[in-house]
Amino acid sequence: MKKLWLLLLLCFHLVEVAHGHEASIKGVVYNKGTNTPLEGAVVSIPLLEKISVTDRFGKYAFHNLQAGEYELRISYLGFEQETKTVAVHTNAPALLTSHLETSNLELQEVSVAAKRENPLHLISAVDAQLRPIQNAQEMLRMVPGLVIAQHAGGGKAEQIFLRGFDIDHGTDISLTADGMPVNMVSHAHGQGYSDLHFLIPETIETVDFGKGPYYAEKGNFATAGYADFRTKSVLDQSMLKVEAGRFDTYRAVGMVNLLGQRARANQQNAYLASEYLFNNGYFESPQGLIRFNVLGRYQGIFNNNTIFTASLSAFKSNWDASGQIPERAVADGRIGRFGAIDDTEGGYTSRYNANFTLDKTLSNGALLKNQAYAVKYGFELYSNFTFFLNDPENGDQIRQKENRMIYGYQSSYEQNLSFLGFPLRHKMGAGFRYDDIRGSELSRTKNRTTTLSQVQKGDIDELNAFTYLSETWELTSRFTVNAALRADRIFFTYRSALVGEGTPAVQKNAQNRFSSKLNLTYAVSPVMQVYLNSGMGYHSNDTRVSAGSSGRAALPAARGTDLGLTFKPANRWFLNTAVWFLDLDQELVYVGDEGVVEPSGKSRRYGLDVSVRGQLTDYLYLDTDLNLAKPRAREEEKGNDYIPLAPTITSTGGLSFQNKKGWKASMRYRFVGDRAANEDYSLTADGYFLLDAVASYTFKNLEFKLSGENLLNSNWKEAQFETESRLANEVDPVSEIHFTPGTPFFLKLGVSYTFGL
Repeated sequence: MKKLWLLLLLCFHLVEVAHGHEASIKGVVYNKGTNTPLEGAVVSIPLLEKISVTDRFGKYAFHNLQAGEYELRISYLGFEQETKTVAVHTNAPALLTSHLETSNLELQEVSVAAKRENPLHLISAVDAQLRPIQNAQEMLRMVPGLVIAQHAGGGKAEQIFLRGFDIDHGTDISLTADGMPVNMVSHAHGQGYSDLHFLIPETIETVDFGKGPYYAEKGNFATAGYADFRTKSVLDQSMLKVEAGRFDTYRAVGMVNLLGQRARANQQNAYLASEYLFNNGYFESPQGLIRFNVLGRYQGIFNNNTIFTASLSAFKSNWDASGQIPERAVADGRIGRFGAIDDTEGGYTSRYNANFTLDKTLSNGALLKNQAYAVKYGFELYSNFTFFLNDPENGDQIRQKENRMIYGYQSSYEQNLSFLGFPLRHKMGAGFRYDDIRGSELSRTKNRTTTLSQVQKGDIDELNAFTYLSETWELTSRFTVNAALRADRIFFTYRSALVGEGTPAVQKNAQNRFSSKLNLTYAVSPVMQVYLNSGMGYHSNDTRVSAGSSGRAALPAARGTDLGLTFKPANRWFLNTAVWFLDLDQELVYVGDEGVVEPSGKSRRYGLDVSVRGQLTDYLYLDTDLNLAKPRAREEEKGNDYIPLAPTITSTGGLSFQNKKGWKASMRYRFVGDRAANEDYSLTADGYFLLDAVASYTFKNLEFKLSGENLLNSNWKEAQFETESRLANEVDPVSEIHFTPGTPFFLKLGVSYTFGL
């Protein structure tokens, strides 16, 4: 055995020595307009079918080359492709610098390769400008198969649906913004509550997303998938925008570059962005939504090996809401379609963020990333779902309220190595998130002014410490294997202010969750890639449940698999399809609306995703996504195993046009099929088909944009629930569909002016 090890070590040494006499290419890719690195640019050597993807610093490298002359192609969506010929020698690496110029979207720039995990997400980020978007939350629709629904005024976070999940406000999707968590653990309104309204849509540069529990960097809530919103690191121009639309909709946005051209030349950038929105909505009772956002962001690059970013942001919003209404009240004429049973609903929320990152390339070529953040958050929401069911005299209005601080830190270390002659991408990371929640409350109220009783009130401490290790082997230029292991430990503490008989004042618990991942990617050809992703993940439950629960109830595991194909049948066409399944050990979720726990047992979902992108002409683009899912409860009898509100068929898509003369336009559709509203499918949540459009024209420094939603003026139901309720004049309660009406035909006109400093 000892001789065998000596032989292996000798072979390894000989391989490394041999590689030491081979040639290499090293380079960096910049955005010419902003002089900042382009992360994710694809650099290829077509002759050798070799591909490299630029890192955080825009750097790439090719090793183990024979001396000679090679052609390099450098591409990035939204930028002009660059081709270079370079001569390489064995005595020193060839060093290259590229500056790419912006251009129209060209789908021929999309590369299919074993190293490219998810090229489709870049397409979604680029065509965001051609979609009618009212707020950052609506940018979630760019994730293929993801549907959102608003059901309590424009200030509340939207309900999310993805891969056969009714995710509510975020129980099974991990949402982050510049690496900061958006999901709120143990939230007063519901586990994982995710409000993205603190982001200004114009500041978002990309939305990175992935489906399934296959990513070592993603922990809690990343079962159906994840989405990371990334704001611009630099403004190419300052901008002022005003918008006005139907239903008393008014919005103003300002984005100002704070540093001049000299600072930009030295790779120092800073900007300030702000947003103000007022909207009364289309309901009979005006919602009076007011939202204010401000963001300040700085990025500095030092010595070409250090990037420091700092951002501060503030967000406030308050609104009134009409809430969801019962079908019977509309059918018998008691209220109109846009009326209300209790129009005293509404709320207030705020969020203040401080976020700092420091990325550094070390002398050995490794990339070290560090991030620290702090969040101050406030929330107060008034709702009435059952009207007079529980309290015939005062009504069933509730208040959910909390204040919290979030502190977090995370670090990662990445390095390109060689193991037995094969390129190895080594990555490890660690960090923590601590939520300090004070005054988490559920109370019975009347008219938002009188507190009738307190159902729950207390303080919550929740600490999530994590570490992970991810190894990616490039066994050939076509075959890549990624294996990863993640470990999470969560500490739950709940201090109740309403201690009853037999209920301890303080409850504590700590649970571990280990999640393994194995992902295989094989490039059958330069235009076709197949992949098999598999892995475990989890979503935590509310501390008020988890502090007294076992591991299964506190941290239910998810197990998933994707078998997919990425294919370019032609130069300007792109196809991605996958069959998938996902099992959850337990869908035990704290229901903040009632302060109770509803265990729904094990579940299984499987389905098919299909995404197509096509460039019909130089200026005309097509995209469509079709998503099928079959969600079922695993421990219930057939026929009584439907998962309420879980989508089974969704589709989005459209045609987009943009030319070099300043015209842009897009016509888009959204489709959601009928689905079960309860476990035995005796009630149906109605599907819908909608058409939206946007058109814009740019003349010199002015852009005029007209956007329209629900062009067919369909009477659609945006959010739907099976709810038992009682109206003021009813003797017996009724269980039926309660809904929030969707947006009627809506038009908005905007004008923006860009300028330089």
